[in-house]
Amino acid sequence: MHSGGRALAYPLPVVLRGCCRAFPAGPRSCRRFPKFSRSRGMAGAAHCSLQAKRLLLDPKFEGYKLSLEPLACYQLGLDAAVAEVQLRDDQYTLDHMRAFGMYNYLHLDSWYQDNVYYVDQFGRVMNLSVTLDTALQKPREVFRLPTDLTACDNRLCASMHFSSSTWVTLSDGTGRLYLIKSGKRGSSASEKWEIVFNEELGSPFIVAHSVSFVKSDAHSLAVLLLRVEKDELDTKGSGFHVTLEWVTIAEGKEGDPRYEIIKRRVLQGKSVPHYAAIEPSGEGLMIVSHKPFTFMQSESDKLEENDDAKVSNEKKDPLYYWQQTEDDVTITVHLPQDIMRDDIKIHFSPDSICVTLKDQPPLMEGTLYSSVDHESCTWIIREDKSLEISLIKKNEGCRWTELIVGDTRGEFIMDPSQCSEIAESLMHLTSEVMNPNPDKEKPPCNAQELEECDAFLEDGASLCRFDGDSLKITHIINLGSNQYLFSVVVNPKEMPCFCLRHDVDALLWQPHSDQPENMWEHIATFNALGYVQASKQDKKFMACAPDYSYAALCECLRRVFIYRQPTPLATVLYNRKEGRQVGQVAKQLVATLEANDPILGFQATSERLFVLTTKTLFLIKVNSGN
Repeated sequence: MHSGGRALAYPLPVVLRGCCRAFPAGPRSCRRFPKFSRSRGMAGAAHCSLQAKRLLLDPKFEGYKLSLEPLACYQLGLDAAVAEVQLRDDQYTLDHMRAFGMYNYLHLDSWYQDNVYYVDQFGRVMNLSVTLDTALQKPREVFRLPTDLTACDNRLCASMHFSSSTWVTLSDGTGRLYLIKSGKRGSSASEKWEIVFNEELGSPFIVAHSVSFVKSDAHSLAVLLLRVEKDELDTKGSGFHVTLEWVTIAEGKEGDPRYEIIKRRVLQGKSVPHYAAIEPSGEGLMIVSHKPFTFMQSESDKLEENDDAKVSNEKKDPLYYWQQTEDDVTITVHLPQDIMRDDIKIHFSPDSICVTLKDQPPLMEGTLYSSVDHESCTWIIREDKSLEISLIKKNEGCRWTELIVGDTRGEFIMDPSQCSEIAESLMHLTSEVMNPNPDKEKPPCNAQELEECDAFLEDGASLCRFDGDSLKITHIINLGSNQYLFSVVVNPKEMPCFCLRHDVDALLWQPHSDQPENMWEHIATFNALGYVQASKQDKKFMACAPDYSYAALCECLRRVFIYRQPTPLATVLYNRKEGRQVGQVAKQLVATLEANDPILGFQATSERLFVLTTKTLFLIKVNSGN
């Protein structure tokens, strides 16, 4: 391996959204970073945004300096080739390529430092545990899959995930899931993989994520399985859909050591998720995807929903009707025959109302949309046995969008004259022709004028949090042009972090499922990495050190790029253009592997990079150990 080239400093352009020019990097104080906000959507989900910590941003970052610093590289020849599975002729979509063609065959055990695993062509799970780079041992076998992998024609690659410090979830790629109790891993003396559960779960899948937790005094594991399946109903799209099956497996009660499946839930979408992870408690799920995912209903759920629909249809008549003018609001409630005037109790306050009939629970109660003059509010019983309530608006001219906040039992009746006024006020926004005034100074936007830098392929990407009980979205973030880059486990007891592009930078976010008001925390920034990675057309994998000391990416063949965080200079260096002293510099290092085989796996730890090819495992020493 070697690194070469002259020591150069590259000024990095700042890409301004909607602008097609590039400017040298300089102060970025004008950049907009969204603050955390929350609003309720129509489906009850909280619409959120991400809040970047300004203290973690460097508006004066000037770029990376290509360094000739030598990198120690060690390589280990594998006894058997990695069990790579090539895409079949019927796996031709972009989703197949993202899920299986770009699969990372090297698995990092985040519970134990510098501990990696892979599966070879004989179905053996091989482990390399590094303590000293100069005394590397050959990868050792820790487990062998019981099934013959070559006997299944439609198999996928074998996959695994480390659920805890002693539990592993493993798939052989044929549709069978294994739960394995491993003991303390990384040590030949205490590591012993023992199958506790294995079951055929349908068509082949890969393990996307898993967690181990205790609920109701019983040990449980939740596993996320990813499939790309044929969709016979999709005649206009790719003809496939993506499913995420969320399986919960728990040990038996009263000392029964056997594990069994207690819950299976399936989400379906039209794109492979960039990120999918189960919360440590097993109570929720977070997904970053280009297209939305929804839970698929089982037959029992559909029957229950149909029963609920029948009940709701029987009670579909509104509880009350209401109208409004600029000055007041009128509510009409139909009363039961046995209700007399003395049975009605109405309490008015400046911001709320409460209507009670006899000694029954309140018929209407809650906070009003806007304040009223409660001393001027009145009510009467009309001849048709209906109750009419008049509320006097405190803010005249204010148009109410609802009567009682959150109450959907009423129906708003709009006056015909109000309909005409609204239609007339919106008339100037509509036209029967595409461009009614082509000679106008500012004509409509022409899409053909947009250049490549204005195009964001992941405009529809979103981050959603699903609740495991209600199976509904509780939080949603529209990521817009904040491109997803990679994920990394910083703390194995927490959910994996995900890295997003923000302008030219790459920001690392840590999900906190137990902190609803701070569910996604900005924990680190890789300066200009968002811009740098966009120029690497042949990149295959990206990663970063769990201590944020560097980020790295590799191409499909041979080359690895490392980007260190800025560090103080030992010598004096001046910026020639501005004539000022530079206090710290960020270095870029380039390594070229002595191998012609494609890179199949890529993992980063705080000290080193692991790069897996078909027949060789490379170790690149990036940082010295403490």
